[in-house]
Amino acid sequence: MNKEISQAVIRRMPRYYRYLGELLESGVERISSGDLSRLMKVTASQIRQDLNNFGGFGQQGYGYNVPYLYDEIGKILGLNQTHNIIIIGVGNLGLAIANYMKFEKLGFKLVALFDINPNIIGQEVRGIKIRSMEELEDFCRNNAVDIAALTMPKATADNIAHHLVEMGVHAIWNFAHVDLDLPDESVVVENVHLSDSLMQLSYNITKNFK
Repeated sequence: MNKEISQAVIRRMPRYYRYLGELLESGVERISSGDLSRLMKVTASQIRQDLNNFGGFGQQGYGYNVPYLYDEIGKILGLNQTHNIIIIGVGNLGLAIANYMKFEKLGFKLVALFDINPNIIGQEVRGIKIRSMEELEDFCRNNAVDIAALTMPKATADNIAHHLVEMGVHAIWNFAHVDLDLPDESVVVENVHLSDSLMQLSYNITKNFK
């Protein structure tokens, strides 16, 4: 597919995937764009526009075949492949991510954990050993690592991110409180700022209860 898809559309695709998964679990085989719009609180026009970026998938007078659309969106999101993930920083957040088993159902396989704390190195999380940071380079050189999740203080995140790029890691899921600026444009970075979401919530509470 040569067409450039906007990031706004891409951000909505996981939500479609999630709702379609819930419909499948409820035994729903077919749904109209109107019914889907009411369920998701998105206009039917928006749904059709978003899906038309990838070919449409609907049929006039029939609507959407839920299992088919669910599978197709999964392919669009790359969920028909396995993505190996490492986590660097095994504090509370790193542990929470490591223990979230739903990631594996989506094809994201946790293959290694790394930390600098000598008190936890050698311990295991769901059978995966916590390794020393000194082992990071050898591990990345000798194993296929698709995504590195950074759950560490911002002071060290930038240096480690640059080092990961040098080792051939092409995607970084960054939870450190800093926006990474990497020179290699082929590296995909997703900066996740949990506090930003909380501040948006604070704004909406303040606005609604003035």
